[in-house]
Amino acid sequence: MRFVIYGAGGVGGTIGARLFQQGYDVQLIARGEHGEVLAKRGLKFVAPDGEFELQIPTVTHPREIQFQAGDMVLLTMKSQHTLGALNDLQAADPGDVGIVCGQNGVANERMALRFFPRVYGMLVNLPALHLEPGEVVTHGAGKGAILDTGCYPTGTDDSLIELTDSLTGAGFSAQPDPVIMRKKYAKLLMNVGNSLQAATQPVSGAEAAHEVPPEHVEVARMLRRETLACYAAAGIDCATAEEVRARHKDVYQMVELAGRPRVGGSSWQSIARGTGNIESDYLNGEIVQLGRLFGVPTPANWVCQQLGHRMIRESLPVGYFQSREIKKMVEAAGGAFP
Repeated sequence: MRFVIYGAGGVGGTIGARLFQQGYDVQLIARGEHGEVLAKRGLKFVAPDGEFELQIPTVTHPREIQFQAGDMVLLTMKSQHTLGALNDLQAADPGDVGIVCGQNGVANERMALRFFPRVYGMLVNLPALHLEPGEVVTHGAGKGAILDTGCYPTGTDDSLIELTDSLTGAGFSAQPDPVIMRKKYAKLLMNVGNSLQAATQPVSGAEAAHEVPPEHVEVARMLRRETLACYAAAGIDCATAEEVRARHKDVYQMVELAGRPRVGGSSWQSIARGTGNIESDYLNGEIVQLGRLFGVPTPANWVCQQLGHRMIRESLPVGYFQSREIKKMVEAAGGAFP
């Protein structure tokens, strides 16, 4: 089995690096300056066990790859890039490949199934950082990440077992899960706070040292309440907090790396890097869409979705807003705080 990592940023770069280090057949696809640096100089991979210069085969477009029977394509780009990536992948005529959606949100699997018959959902809990072209950092020690995977919409198959066995062999914690979307909806419940973090956490404040105002906590709680209310209205099965805690217990630990503090999550990094896009439509926007479909008010998620767009549109830096401002926006949108 060859692993084609499509989107070799923080998550994809870390998965590809660990597989490559253990001798697995890995091919990276990366865009822009990052892809050019990887193709010319290789990947600088920084982890708790050292710094590595890895010469992993890299291209900048799927058409540059000769696809093989049995290839597994891991989509690890942000959700806003998935449709374009699937169009490019289909145009490359890859044949009977497996498509693994190792991304935040729950919309990618549905998109992929329009293009390819074998689609898998992957839960990704992996503390990664990608801020500089050619460099990927992970702060996860121990197993390094949770990468549970299942067939979409449900089930398991032999390719899935080989995939999770390989990821386990590369040092991750990866379990086959026939109902993987339960875990992905639980991850979405966590990720609805991504835009709020990007809007309120400045560059100077690493997560561990960042003082969280009470208004931030209130908005974050409302985001979760709205999300759970939408799940209930839509009949969506979501893994419980107890299940999530049990799965995370003793899997990996966050460690400090000299000169590379663990700052914000994926949306924070998109704003900090000035990518010109953000995934809020597939995180907060997923909840807003559910709310509109099932008659559930979602003012906090709507405000955070729009904040993401505003930060991109106006080129605002991370941490531009105060939490109290955002709380007032939510109230103006119809949100009532207890």
